[in-house]
Amino acid sequence: MMLMKTEVHNEAEMKAFGARLGALLKGGETIELVGDVGAGKTTLVKGIADGMKIDEDVQSPSFTISRVYETPTGLQLAHYDFYRLHDAGIMANELQEAAHDVKTVTIIEWADIVSGVLPQDRLTIHITSPTESSRELDMRAGGNGGQALLEAMK
Repeated sequence: MMLMKTEVHNEAEMKAFGARLGALLKGGETIELVGDVGAGKTTLVKGIADGMKIDEDVQSPSFTISRVYETPTGLQLAHYDFYRLHDAGIMANELQEAAHDVKTVTIIEWADIVSGVLPQDRLTIHITSPTESSRELDMRAGGNGGQALLEAMK
């Protein structure tokens, strides 16, 4: 299992980090985001979407549970947020389908209740807040795809 740590000092750096990651995504990747409310998970996703050349305004799916965005190259970004759910129900099936689609990049916030359907090969990013504006990102690769992403991000 490969690990990597980095620190960003403000929202702009979080978006820039996300854009670097997003530019590397080819489809079929699963990214799990872990962090408290306000840690910057959605800001990171906005950066990833920028890197994937998505021109829509990315919003937190807290109330809708999922949002899907199209890229100009035919890839999709499926963004899930299970914060408000106690049971994933049918959403677990949708998530599992998205996570195994080679044309979809799947990003999940608050994945505790769906951890059983997440692929082993995923990139998990823990975001903590040492100060009001800075964030520490602890990344862990759970397979070959996740390791390749971390290698490319070094």
